[in-house]
Amino acid sequence: MADETSIGMDEVIKELGPFGKYNIVNYALLLFPCYLAAMQASGFNFEALDITYRCEIPQCEGVNVTQWIDFAIPKDADGDYSKCKRYQFTQVIDNGTCGVDTFDGTVIQDCDGIVYSDEDSIVKDFNLGCQNWKRTLLGTIHNSGLFISLPVTGLISDKFGRKIALPIASLMNGLCGVARSFSTSYTMMAIWEFSEAALGGGAYTVAFVLAMELVPPNGRVLGNTLINFVYVIGLMTLAGLHWWLQDWRTMLRFMYIPAFPVFFYIYFLNESPRWLLSQGKHKEAVEILKRAASVNKVVLSDHTLNSLKNVECTRDIKSKSKIEHDDAIKEPSIFKKVIRSPEIRKRLVVCSYMWITCTFVYYGLSINSVSLAGNRYVNFMLVSFVEIPANFVCFLVLDKFGRKKVLAVTYFLSAGLCITLSFLPEGHKTWLLVVYLSGKFSITVAYSSVYIYLSELFPTNARQSLVSVCSMMGRFGSVMAPMTPLLALYYKNLPAIFFGGMALLATLLVFTLPETINLPLPDTIEEAENISWVRKKMNTA
Repeated sequence: MADETSIGMDEVIKELGPFGKYNIVNYALLLFPCYLAAMQASGFNFEALDITYRCEIPQCEGVNVTQWIDFAIPKDADGDYSKCKRYQFTQVIDNGTCGVDTFDGTVIQDCDGIVYSDEDSIVKDFNLGCQNWKRTLLGTIHNSGLFISLPVTGLISDKFGRKIALPIASLMNGLCGVARSFSTSYTMMAIWEFSEAALGGGAYTVAFVLAMELVPPNGRVLGNTLINFVYVIGLMTLAGLHWWLQDWRTMLRFMYIPAFPVFFYIYFLNESPRWLLSQGKHKEAVEILKRAASVNKVVLSDHTLNSLKNVECTRDIKSKSKIEHDDAIKEPSIFKKVIRSPEIRKRLVVCSYMWITCTFVYYGLSINSVSLAGNRYVNFMLVSFVEIPANFVCFLVLDKFGRKKVLAVTYFLSAGLCITLSFLPEGHKTWLLVVYLSGKFSITVAYSSVYIYLSELFPTNARQSLVSVCSMMGRFGSVMAPMTPLLALYYKNLPAIFFGGMALLATLLVFTLPETINLPLPDTIEEAENISWVRKKMNTA
């Protein structure tokens, strides 16, 4: 029965055609929340920019700063004025000016007050100067909220449907994001930052899973590539927005108000037929597929529709039989089946670590890019833009070489490039940027591959939940990533070493998983467990 469901669904999708009007319209609808999710996931990079500031020198602030700053503020190892240290003040010179004799250059003190530049950031608005931990903590707080939203959204999606979960998550995004733009304190900002992620952070994963369930096996890589292209455009839009607006509050409103229209998807977005079949709702699935065929101006074969109808009849007979026999043994829940399956448990652990590595390295490189020499907005755009060729390469190689080989190679390259960063001299800025972008390129290919690979390793009746669990565990990486700039304060190359070490272990773990290239999506736990057996059977056929 499970095989009939899988075969019938794949045949229907193939007969509908990959580029029909129905497919294009539905994909366009799903691309929009993915575009918004990119900006929402990285917004804190520009809300909490590490702007320029220095210690306040009350006795000298009325005097031209160029006359006394060299005597009042010490310089760090890079030759820049210290942000949080000052020389001890002694006395004002008789003529009312500040000079070399005004400060004791042998005694260094912490700041009593802060003077900020004209740059826009919550650092200035909420007086967070010399409190880097508070600034970076905001990103950690945001990503911590995903530990709640991802599993909850996954459960809602698997129990009530994809078209219910996506609009609800988007509505929560919009409400909490707009509310955050009116924050009057750091505490209020942190609360809304957490709430937005906790209530609406699962919108992207729902849109992604729904998109993957709309395409045939040989169309998943292209579908995944389109989503990632849109995600990159969202990241570049984010940098451009703040560069243009120079106001984090207005930027947030631009980011979150467009999330409200997504709520109305609940009225016109079609549910995933594959999910409907997994829930035994075959009549609804067939109606949607017939409507899709009509929009695409194709005729579904009787053989394909009959395979779905036969499944429905089989389900109805089994349902009636179950009602008549009260003493029958109850079917274990999907959750219990997952726990009892050593193979699925292993995949869950390995895939979770792979996702942790992707998020840690991916977001870590993105976050630290604003600290590279040069224009921070251009740097962020470059680090984001490199994902476009990375996703194009992903599109070319995934279906040619398979998921496992691509992941193993790109994780290994990421490890090597990140470790190389720690050996490059500080003065070689061009080479630093080239290696940095190459590292982001390779981890992007891995991240894109992981998304599609995971959707193929788990069964339909638990796919959203299990993918959400992996994504939730992966958030340990994105929670740690915003704190990596603090590591650089102790040893500049420490973040790069961490990135490389984690990627190296992920390389080895890839080899413990089965290959899924060109296999139909498994609909049950049993089918998912037998992926390796199906692969061997296909290779010998």
